[in-house]
Amino acid sequence: MMTWAVLISIAGLLILLISGWVRPAIAFVSLAGAYLLFGLVDTATLLRQYSNPALATLMLLLLVSLALERTPLLDWLSQRLLRGRPESATARLMGVSAVLSAFLNNTAVVAAFLGAISRQKRIAPSRLLIPLSYASILGGMTTLVGTSTNLVVNSFALSSAGVELGMFQFSLVGVPVALLTFGVLLWRARSLPHHRPEETADKLSYFLAADLQPGSEMVGKSIEANQLRNLDGLYLLEIEREGRLISPVGPEEILHQGDTLVFTGEVSKVQALQRFPGLKLFGHQADSLLATNLVEVVVSHESELAGRTLQDVDFRSMFNAGVVGIRRGGKRLEGQLGQIPLRTGDCLLMAVGSDFRQHRNLDRNFHLLSGSLTRPKLGPVTSGLTLAGFAGVIGLAAAELLPLFHGLLLLMAGLLMGKVLSPVELRRRFPFELWVIIGSALAIAQGLESSGAAALLAQGMQGLFNGHGVYAAFIGCYLLTLLLTETVTNNAAAALAFPVAWTTAQAFGVDPMPFIMAVAYGASACFLIPYGYQTHLMVYSPGRYRMSDFLRVGLPVSLTYSAAVLLLTPLVFPF
Repeated sequence: MMTWAVLISIAGLLILLISGWVRPAIAFVSLAGAYLLFGLVDTATLLRQYSNPALATLMLLLLVSLALERTPLLDWLSQRLLRGRPESATARLMGVSAVLSAFLNNTAVVAAFLGAISRQKRIAPSRLLIPLSYASILGGMTTLVGTSTNLVVNSFALSSAGVELGMFQFSLVGVPVALLTFGVLLWRARSLPHHRPEETADKLSYFLAADLQPGSEMVGKSIEANQLRNLDGLYLLEIEREGRLISPVGPEEILHQGDTLVFTGEVSKVQALQRFPGLKLFGHQADSLLATNLVEVVVSHESELAGRTLQDVDFRSMFNAGVVGIRRGGKRLEGQLGQIPLRTGDCLLMAVGSDFRQHRNLDRNFHLLSGSLTRPKLGPVTSGLTLAGFAGVIGLAAAELLPLFHGLLLLMAGLLMGKVLSPVELRRRFPFELWVIIGSALAIAQGLESSGAAALLAQGMQGLFNGHGVYAAFIGCYLLTLLLTETVTNNAAAALAFPVAWTTAQAFGVDPMPFIMAVAYGASACFLIPYGYQTHLMVYSPGRYRMSDFLRVGLPVSLTYSAAVLLLTPLVFPF
């Protein structure tokens, strides 16, 4: 009975992840807690999963990457890659992003190039951003540290078999697969649409401006006293007064004669302003002064805004900024902006206050597309030492002279002592949700095994492929992982598929390594829809893409990638 209850709980977890009703971290930790309560895992086993050495290595790698993001290398490259013919620029961008993503966090690589691509005017960003995202995936899956998914699989391999995967073990299949898929990606990139970035005039159409006439009874009263805080579909964003901007506008702000009040929201609801005496509407365009404080950003996968509305988080107080408009893919969202649940990847056009750039939570919540927001970069010497230190750690780990965890720990100590990173920054950017998901998934895998559900799954897989051989079972495990990564997050897909692949290999009595690799490569095979992978969400709205754009490019890419993986993996890692 308990065995079937565990299998039903896994099915329920999968339904919750696909539906998006709850955040993955909540779903995983709740199920792990339920297994603890029902005695499927004990307290010591549960805690041991959260301190798994491979998981600790992943956390250290992501924290060290914060320093690597601040080196000027990525900015320097982004300024030089987009020269020449569009086809050659696309190829250079893909090649460089793939190589960088093999060793750096691919999210950081895409974020660094995203702003430069969006700001340049020579090549339509929509022709470059999907190739950038796909190339970062292809590069990331070639090394142990290239993507968090490979490190997740390493965590499971270490927990289940005590086997730690090598730095370049993934490269034996990954590099040939990446090269084959690159050709198809370059070919299909020609079919992407030409969406030019919005001009300033288009962005300013979000605004509605009105002059406060002399003699108006509103003069001398506060915003709150004039009842300007709760308008139907409109939001008072800022005030232009004698050539300067007051932004954001507090409820106690006193109105002066000649003020220009700038509203945003549903500009079609202009009638909401007719009940205010002495307000004269002068058009849908704000003047050039208002354009100087516009910043466009993408909501990051680490953001606390995902799934919440602007009203829920009190956006104005948190960032000293007002949201002028929201874009999701190729669609501009309208209506009550404060009541729209935000998603990872949404583009926000914001009018920002004077101290917006001093807010410490910006880099966690946003990727910059346009505007003058600049993050502090490391100096040439510090940057060189940081990159050299990271390269040394990777080299020593690849040569098996120093474990990767030890090397990253030493590098982290050096970055802290050199004040390249601070404890405050580490605490603010710690990937808590990822740690909770993977630790809980490892505990769930232990519950599967102790309840007998893993053995039942193995029997089912063996019966399903009985008469077709172990190669058919290998293909089945890969396709299962691919299906999961297209419907849930890539890390969750690896966590759910690994126990199935592991028990299937045991049922057939073969070497589990090809099945482990099938999960690793399958979890990175997210090419069809934008919702399964964080870099796709990052480029979805800036490129003004539709779902069909991902399918048009992604389907041949996915077929080529999958065929190459299924052909080469058993040759390199025999059963």
